[in-house]
Amino acid sequence: MHITDPSGAAVGAVDVFAVNDGNLRLAGWTFADDIVLHMNGVKVSAKADLIRDDVAEAYGGPRRVGFDLTTPLGPTGLQEIGRFGVEFHRVRNGTWTIARSLELPHLWWIQARLVIKFVIALMLQLPAYGGWIVKRDPAFRTRIKRGLGLCPIHHARELDPDLFRANAPPLTTASVTIILPVFNAHDLLKEALRRVVDNTDLQWRIVLIEDCSTDKRILPLLRAWSLAHNDRATLLENDQNLGFVKSVNKGLRYAKRWPDKVILLNSDALVPANWASRLIRPLVEYPRAATVTPMSNDAEIFTAPLICAPQKLAAGQGDLIDVTAAQLNPQSYRVASPTGVGFCMAINPSYLRTEPQLDVSFGRGYGEEVDWCQRIRAAGGQHYCAVNLFVEHRGGQSFGSEEKTRLIAKNNALISKRYPEYDRDVQQFIASDPLKSPRLALALAWLGAQDTYPVSIYIAHSMGGGAESYLQHRVKSKHHALGRSAVVIRVGGAMRWQIELHCHDGIISGGTNNLDYVKQLLHPIKRRRLIYSCAVGDQDPLTIPSAVLELSQTGQQVIEFLFHDYFAISPNYTLLNDHGVYDGLPPLHLNAPATTGAPISMIRWQSEWGKLMTASQEIVVFSKNSKEIVRAAFPNCADKIQVTPHRISDAVPRIPRPLSPKRPVIGVLGDIGLQKGAQIISRAADAIDVQGVGMVIVGNFDPAIPLPPSVPIHGRYTISDLGKIAARYGVTDWLIPSVWPETFSFTTHEALTSGLPTHAFAIGAQGEAVTKAENGFPIPYSTQQDLADILLSHIKNHITKTWAVAS
Repeated sequence: MHITDPSGAAVGAVDVFAVNDGNLRLAGWTFADDIVLHMNGVKVSAKADLIRDDVAEAYGGPRRVGFDLTTPLGPTGLQEIGRFGVEFHRVRNGTWTIARSLELPHLWWIQARLVIKFVIALMLQLPAYGGWIVKRDPAFRTRIKRGLGLCPIHHARELDPDLFRANAPPLTTASVTIILPVFNAHDLLKEALRRVVDNTDLQWRIVLIEDCSTDKRILPLLRAWSLAHNDRATLLENDQNLGFVKSVNKGLRYAKRWPDKVILLNSDALVPANWASRLIRPLVEYPRAATVTPMSNDAEIFTAPLICAPQKLAAGQGDLIDVTAAQLNPQSYRVASPTGVGFCMAINPSYLRTEPQLDVSFGRGYGEEVDWCQRIRAAGGQHYCAVNLFVEHRGGQSFGSEEKTRLIAKNNALISKRYPEYDRDVQQFIASDPLKSPRLALALAWLGAQDTYPVSIYIAHSMGGGAESYLQHRVKSKHHALGRSAVVIRVGGAMRWQIELHCHDGIISGGTNNLDYVKQLLHPIKRRRLIYSCAVGDQDPLTIPSAVLELSQTGQQVIEFLFHDYFAISPNYTLLNDHGVYDGLPPLHLNAPATTGAPISMIRWQSEWGKLMTASQEIVVFSKNSKEIVRAAFPNCADKIQVTPHRISDAVPRIPRPLSPKRPVIGVLGDIGLQKGAQIISRAADAIDVQGVGMVIVGNFDPAIPLPPSVPIHGRYTISDLGKIAARYGVTDWLIPSVWPETFSFTTHEALTSGLPTHAFAIGAQGEAVTKAENGFPIPYSTQQDLADILLSHIKNHITKTWAVAS
């Protein structure tokens, strides 16, 4: 949107007008001195002080004319967005003021698309809704939430149920010809050759091509080695340095004299025991198989733990990973891939007769095997992965990392020019990742192959919230900061178990309903630390304690139990009774409401969870109040309970109280549902307004519970924006109306840290926190009186009167 002055000259433009993540962003450039955004009666100002060289070139003006303004959006719909306005003020070099409204074109069509999309999504969830009504199975609820885009946790694809199926008998009669070009890398070459001799389980011969290595030790080494293996080895010595591609072509021409399967092998590829039979199996079983590549730590789309993310291995780690690979079902290679990778690639000789040489246009190397594979694809050949083989690759040993980067960039451009569809095919392969199941199995084997630290395995739910924030922060700060990885096993999703490996470079995940499958995946991890975080939402929660014990190898591994809620005490993890209030621990003589099936005896519930508590070495609570509740429920575990309060990970801004407010305004902080006091706010809102006190929900509010229109709902917010939000609504006090004994309450601590007076019921961690703080005001809690009346009385005595005196 271009901005012009009264004479018609260009004085600015709006380049970006976007709504995302609860914020509105406005960016562009202007020769004005000030920009003011008008939004629902609120004005937000900014300066044009960002560098915009493109504007300076085009208009000859100053470089610092760019602006980028982001502000919390608040309770704004499409209609309000369509009425936003911006003023551009010129002060120092003129006195013009330009006002523009920012209009969304075709607003009705945008609304119609949103409605149509939602209705379609809703209709698609009707079968799951029927399942929920009949069975009350949480899996149906999760499916509905995911279908409507309301599930905060990424949903993993189901893992191949046949991944660990018994392998077919090994091949014994085939023979292979290995082509190995050599250029420097003396020490690694010695190890690579030793492994070929010791680990090749088929009849083999090798063609070595020495490409004028600058390391003078290479040629004598190869001559001596070839002489020692003269019945199998042929050494071809180049008169001049030909580069990788021409050296391979020389070896391919020489290998034509034998009918063997051909294997291209780099001198920095370290093959494990019994590798050759596994590598060539697809060539024997699939007539159209042209190439086979193993899984590796550095093999592009065949890389583990993460696809296309090279990973250095410690000495011997590759062999340990291959122990797991050898147990995988070789039929998992049934999905063809866009290409092979030439560091260790078996080739069907029938396709070599069709395309006998690599293209020398690729110079010294990188990309030549992709070019050959694309020509073979066009001729009907297919490329497979031997998922039951893991070969360590010390990439870039011959060329050096800088030259490798240069060669890859140059040759990738040539591939893209020749095969325009190839990049798309690779991206589709990466997005769908048909090798996800074996990749995850090998990723966990990679994690288990290190022996420097016990691997943390978290048991968590799939619902997001404070427990999830804590989990993410702990994984990143406690593991990633040290270069470590961790495993998260989630419950409460569409599949019973979702296994996630969190590495420094990303996450790989998969799901299954079979606990034995999970145990097989985790088998390579010998040193473990099981951390129970939360299992709320699981379809069969009474079996969670025994599952955790099994994963801890019957308590032989360390177990840490975190109390983010009171699920171990009652299926109602908030401890609210049938009337929606907290009245102490649930009586043991009552039955606990079951998530599925018949009600469960409270004695049995606590007995099962008590077994896990007893086996745990550490029981961590996050407040003294939680310690008292847990100790009362499980007195035999009292000596193991540790109080370790959370740390607030986000910086909370200090918020000054308005100097002369027209009236006090209570900011109800957080997402307010039933256990967070939504019913109390609903019942008290009108009476609070009559007292002359304003109220705003800074967060979301349960739509099933009525709320007067006088109470705005700001919606989603970020901690860093609390100051702006409080200023917009004139917030003078924070209210945390939660009616369950929270185990920590991040929102309470965030409210107290802001400096504004903070009010909360005197129960749980929230009551403990406000009682201690100078700016905290505990609200009396009683089950003998309506909590809404108690809240009104507290507001009258501690907010209304205080404001009247101050005025």
